[in-house]
Amino acid sequence: MGVFDTDGSEATGHEQVVFCQDRTSGLKAIIGIYSTALGPALGGTRFYPYESEEAALADVLKLSRGMAYKNSLAGLDLGGGKAVIWGDPVRDKSEALLRAYGRFVESLRGRYYTACDVGTYVPDMDVVSRETRYVTGRSVQNGGAGDSSVLTAWGVFQGMRAAAEHTWGSPSLSGRTVGIAGLGKVGKYLAGHLIGDGATVVATDVNPLALEWARTTHPEIQIVADTQTLIASDIDVYAPCALGGALNDDTVPVLRAKVVAGGANNQLAHPGIGKMLEDEGILYIPDYLLNAGGVIQVADEIQGFDFERAKLRATGIFDTTRRILQLAGDEGVPPAVAADRLAERRMAEVGRLRSIYLG
Repeated sequence: MGVFDTDGSEATGHEQVVFCQDRTSGLKAIIGIYSTALGPALGGTRFYPYESEEAALADVLKLSRGMAYKNSLAGLDLGGGKAVIWGDPVRDKSEALLRAYGRFVESLRGRYYTACDVGTYVPDMDVVSRETRYVTGRSVQNGGAGDSSVLTAWGVFQGMRAAAEHTWGSPSLSGRTVGIAGLGKVGKYLAGHLIGDGATVVATDVNPLALEWARTTHPEIQIVADTQTLIASDIDVYAPCALGGALNDDTVPVLRAKVVAGGANNQLAHPGIGKMLEDEGILYIPDYLLNAGGVIQVADEIQGFDFERAKLRATGIFDTTRRILQLAGDEGVPPAVAADRLAERRMAEVGRLRSIYLG
């Protein structure tokens, strides 16, 4: 996907892509602003050792577009943006690099608000905020919302409840087996919600520390060797909560779950995977709908963070999921298509109002 790619609709084509470099600190970053039709773009900063500059660009374009849809569907007056820092967060991250990045964010004068993502954490946002006003996901001590994965997991749980109601007639996971791929920021909180709801949790993670957390905190979690083993297990719900591309030509044919509902971004390896899931009779709840709790949490920080207000809004993901499943049934399309239509409709209708001159 190129920066200027468009299919002729208002929902495609990026507004702005900014390449940022500071040789002294080693910063190499790309900021993608997909749309500001609903308001300033909001999306996290991913710090990742991409194989190439092309791979970093492809990721930021895909992620920023996804954020526009996520923010629209969440009912936020915010557009879609994302940033990537090209490097190894363990080896390359430094105060100087993060502050240099913050100055580039500030240079956009509020067109883009940043936050945490893969490879960046609340303390990093505190450092970035020393150079820019346009940062969310800061620590509570610094006036922020703290760890956004708290409400990300809560939103995934709410959407999963709606999927359970649609599939089995009850908005509860009690008695169901849920397979979680990834017990990181989101997966560990999701596991706690599911266990509290009476579900059996099976999980896997490549990080030994995450597995040790599970054994210590929730010994009832059944640990399996890898994702391939997990998806072939006798599970009712599959919850990808790590990196994207979890659903592909190899995994879908062996997947035994009836529902896919997880927190990872860009779960479908390519557009054809949605049709494969439908053909297999597997209900896929769009990832950008389910994992919107995190962006709801950090967006609330812009107006002065109130956790209960943000949690109430994230709880609304249950009703939004219901609405999309109803729309999908009425229009005879997969839920992912229904979700896209709803998000695009709001971007077009509300975005149009921004063209009305107020003097």
